[in-house]
Amino acid sequence: MAKRDPASTSKEIVPVSADRGDSPVAKAILEFVSRIPDSEVPRAGKGSAEETCRQLASTAANKAAITAGSLALPPGPLGWLTVLPELVAIWRIQGQLVSDIAAAYGKTATLGREQMLWCLFRHTAAQAFRDVAIRVGDRLVFRTAATSALQRVAGRIGVSVSKRAVGKGVSRWLPIVGALGVGAYAYYDTGQVAKTAIDLFSGEVHIDDGDAPASGKSRAAAKASGGHARAAESASTPKARAKTTARKTVKQTAARKTTTKKTAARKKATKAVAPAAAAKKTVARRRKAG
Repeated sequence: MAKRDPASTSKEIVPVSADRGDSPVAKAILEFVSRIPDSEVPRAGKGSAEETCRQLASTAANKAAITAGSLALPPGPLGWLTVLPELVAIWRIQGQLVSDIAAAYGKTATLGREQMLWCLFRHTAAQAFRDVAIRVGDRLVFRTAATSALQRVAGRIGVSVSKRAVGKGVSRWLPIVGALGVGAYAYYDTGQVAKTAIDLFSGEVHIDDGDAPASGKSRAAAKASGGHARAAESASTPKARAKTTARKTVKQTAARKTTTKKTAARKKATKAVAPAAAAKKTVARRRKAG
């Protein structure tokens, strides 16, 4: 269940705990997606939603470029220490952008961990989402992932992001020029996030939670309901059989009455015909005798 912290401007999803063997980047990803930032952007009209989202994307891309470029200014070994904080800072800007785009399209209720991961990292690690999102024809269906599945997805994303982070670390050895390159990439990366989010929330967001593991209470309730259903069925079976037997008895009785009436009518007809036939035979004998 989503919980709101009065002192925070984000909603907390089910907390995701990382394994000890996960990389620092994967741990940061899991901690980041456990909170979805709130949005103050009102729902836009059908004709103006895309334009509103493009303005939001432009503002966020500029902010990301400035932030990344500023954190990339420290040169040499000191610059390596700012790589992970830079990633987290950019993710926060991009996460807020995704939340704002969802709000502009009126799809805030469908924004969860899986959708946030998809928007942020789909363009850099598309293969990592095989357990979370599947394409069925023209539709993209999200599966509600368990904690273990999210850990696997975060681990795959972490590998891709770590490779990119190595390149950023190398750029720290190039004063000014490296910072400009990092800022330019942050601008491009934020634009890709916005494009993915617009494509997702401009259509219908399909969520399949059938594979989500049921809790003990849910399973117990299902078993109880199944037992009650079977008990009700067992109790109703004798009544149904009794009704069926009664109907058959009524039909058989009606058939017997009909048969009895037909037999009686035949006997009456036979009795009525017999005297007439005897009289005809007597007349015929007299004629022969005369």
